[in-house]
This record gives sequence, C-alpha cells and structure tokens, in this order.
Amino acid sequence: MGSSMRSSRSSAAPAGRQGQEPAVGHVQKRPQLHVVENRRASSSKVGRGMQRLLDWTRTRRSPAVHIVVAVLFLGTCLLGALLLRTQMSSNSFEASTVQQHITMLQQDVEEDQTKLSQLEATLPERAQKMKMVPAQGSLSIDLNGYTPSQEGTH
Repeated sequence: MGSSMRSSRSSAAPAGRQGQEPAVGHVQKRPQLHVVENRRASSSKVGRGMQRLLDWTRTRRSPAVHIVVAVLFLGTCLLGALLLRTQMSSNSFEASTVQQHITMLQQDVEEDQTKLSQLEATLPERAQKMKMVPAQGSLSIDLNGYTPSQEGTH
C-alpha cells in the first residue's frame, strides 16, 4: 500500500477552533492508515479461505453475488447431507445382514450341539449292541512321585 501522503486544505475548522486561522505555509496531514491482521483468527487455511470469501463478498455491490454464494453453500450442504444419509442407510443394511448371518450361525451351532448331546446319550446303548462291556473297576497308575529303584538297573 504505498500511497503518497495526502494533505487537506479546507476553510472549515474543527470544533473549538473557529476563531483561529491556520498558519500560512502550515499544511495539516492525515495520519497514515494500515491494516492490522488478527493472526489468531486466521491461523488455519480454512479460516483464511473463509475470511477471503467474506471479504470478497463484502467488496461486491451486487446482491446477486451473495445469493449465488448462499445457494452454492446450501446446495453443498444438501448434497453432503444426502450422501451422509445414503452411507448411513447402506451401513445399516449391511449391519442387519451381518446380524442375520450371525443368528443363523448360532442356530447351526445349537443344532450341532443338540445332535452331539443325542449321540453321546445313545453311546452306551450302541456299545451294548456291539457286545462291548463297560470296564468294572478301572485301574490307574500315578507316576508323578515315581523314582526308579536301584535294584531294577543292571
């Protein structure tokens, strides 16, 4: 913003100085203006982009620009909501399909468990049909504390 200094020459005097004449050769100068940016507010790229968009819309005189920006924003929001709803519906359908599959698998496991229980219940009867005799007194040997005797080794 390199603008040259402007001077103002007017016969109007500020309030309280109406009786005084400006000194001859004395020129009143306006203070130099400059833009101060708020660095915290525009720290992100999205924030800076939105700020540029807002500044751009404020500089236009026509309300059509505001209307176009608003319609684009609303259209984008509508499209985003539609896509989000479609994805949620798809995920819901997939979840219900998976839940049905899990339920079918659980039913299959229960059926197989029932068949196994029935087969185990009929096992003694089948063994008797095959002339098998159950063991009368089972004999078990515990070798946990076993130490070989010295006599047995040659």
